[in-house]
Amino acid sequence: MTKNGKFITFEGIDGSGKSTQARLIQKFLRDNGYPSILTREPGGSTGAEDIRRLLVEGEPGRWSPETEILLFTAARRDHLERTILPALEAGKTVICDRFADSTRVYQGAARADLRDSVDQLHKLMIGREPDLTFIFDMDPEKSLTRGLARKSGEDRFEEFGLSFQQKLRAGFLALAQEFPERCLLVDGQDTPAGVHAQIRPPLMALLE
Repeated sequence: MTKNGKFITFEGIDGSGKSTQARLIQKFLRDNGYPSILTREPGGSTGAEDIRRLLVEGEPGRWSPETEILLFTAARRDHLERTILPALEAGKTVICDRFADSTRVYQGAARADLRDSVDQLHKLMIGREPDLTFIFDMDPEKSLTRGLARKSGEDRFEEFGLSFQQKLRAGFLALAQEFPERCLLVDGQDTPAGVHAQIRPPLMALLE
């Protein structure tokens, strides 16, 4: 294991199974002696969790895309300072359920054509990319049904409907092509065990 930890992110449309797999991978790492933490966005620190409630609850039109970018970046900065960087510096692997790629796709492409604004703000305030990103791909209609069935109370983005989820999928597929050096597509429609088997080899190749 290296001295500095590795930063691994899980991305994809709502209901694609990435959160379940993030938990499974973190358990796998812990069980095999790799110091690691599991965190999420928006959230992952006290201040960021407060902002999370503003973003994922309420009516779909609660915020403009521009306001969402600012809120997500504020949450991400606090998360980076208080959780991600300290863990990496301590030699831990950070497993993060969403990071900046979600803002690039949700606000930068699907909600509005604001990718330039997202990238400029990211460069100014975050300046960190993952070492490896798994992008979970699946049929938007199936994932939306799964996401809404959770009835989590955090359904603001699911409530934008199927066309929005279709835009998200296209955005994530484009992102995988844009950053092939760190982004790997995962078949989210496989069984949970099958998805886990897709993730483990590239992850362990990075860590070892």
